[in-house]
Amino acid sequence: MAQKPTRVRIVDAARELMLSIGLARTTTKEIAKAAGCSEAALYKHFSSKEELFVTVLNERLPKLGALLSGLIADPGGASVEQNLTEIARRAALFYEQTFPMAASLYAEPQLKRRHEEAMREMRTGPHKPIEGLDAYLRAEQRAGRINPDADTHAAASLLLGACAQRAFAYEAAPDRKPPQPLDTFAAALARTLLRGVAVADDPR
Repeated sequence: MAQKPTRVRIVDAARELMLSIGLARTTTKEIAKAAGCSEAALYKHFSSKEELFVTVLNERLPKLGALLSGLIADPGGASVEQNLTEIARRAALFYEQTFPMAASLYAEPQLKRRHEEAMREMRTGPHKPIEGLDAYLRAEQRAGRINPDADTHAAASLLLGACAQRAFAYEAAPDRKPPQPLDTFAAALARTLLRGVAVADDPR
């Protein structure tokens, strides 16, 4: 069997290490070793661990950003409720996989600051999904499918905040599982949020 290209191996190795030991403890040296290449080869593809982290988020986790970008460009392909349900489902999965990677940063303030500075330089960060969902909801306002007076930023924050909360809130529960299956949670969240922003005669 042909070996995967070096870049693919590096991203795969980064994902596995970041999930298992956290972003703070993962080094480019360890990633290169796990990928079967030199650290110099890694730096031919990626300028930093932070760039690798963003690549893992974009290429190996549920594609939340791509979904939002597509909906902003073409919001009318499905009902608002269907779109919000899919956003909630994918966001919950995204945060479920992201938190184990990033949580270790909060134990090391200096590393966290360096990571945040790198995110700002790359013009990315955890605020981007909120901005994307806000933009999608504003597109739906322009299309007349949600209330023109609705606070789209608040709605985006509520939906994504609930998805992020689901990712860690139940770790201390007896069975370590949320009370609802993912699809049920996503549909209920979308339906509940839509009641607050829908126009009166919206068929959804």
